[in-house]
Amino acid sequence: MTVDQLTNAIVGGINSGLEQFLEGTLAAMLPVIWLVLLGLHLGRPYILDMIERFTLRLGADLLWLIYVGLRDFLIVSGVVMSFMFLFPDVVSADQLPITGGLAAACLFAVLLVKLMGDPDHNLREFRIVTGLLALGALLYFVPYVFGVQLNSVAAGGPFAGFSNFLVSGLNPDARWAVGLAYVSTALFAIMGAVATVYTLRTGGRAEVSEATTSK
Repeated sequence: MTVDQLTNAIVGGINSGLEQFLEGTLAAMLPVIWLVLLGLHLGRPYILDMIERFTLRLGADLLWLIYVGLRDFLIVSGVVMSFMFLFPDVVSADQLPITGGLAAACLFAVLLVKLMGDPDHNLREFRIVTGLLALGALLYFVPYVFGVQLNSVAAGGPFAGFSNFLVSGLNPDARWAVGLAYVSTALFAIMGAVATVYTLRTGGRAEVSEATTSK
């Protein structure tokens, strides 16, 4: 082996290790983001109740801004961190939830609904966002808990076949993981095109009806 080949092998090993470390870190952080995001969304009535107790309007506005900013920041962060599910080589090599890409598409759909409407003041759109978040959490946590985690603590057990099926890198048929990655990519592309057309048509100004609902 020449010096150049040895150098390339070392550099390639370091790059591969760093890539797997980054992907593993993102996969470990996503469940926390999903849990916090669901907690913030479902805790909206509590935030509204706290706002009504403020005697100063400034305090109520600050609490609402912090709540909305943190909630939407977590949605955007979840979408960005889930981009790894869109790459077939990543999902076929790493042990990730097989439907993680579809869960990311649900998060992106939430952003699309927020772009085209106002779920905080429209009951129908709020229900759509709630349904998308529930579906996305289901698509992520079911394969993560019964696939990734179950396989790590009980590998080769009686449910090995079922848990392997839910893990992208362990699925006996790699076409499932690759196919779902392509489906997720197509969903992202379609929703991205819709968001682009809507933004160009409205000039960046939201067209939200003034419909309000009771809490």
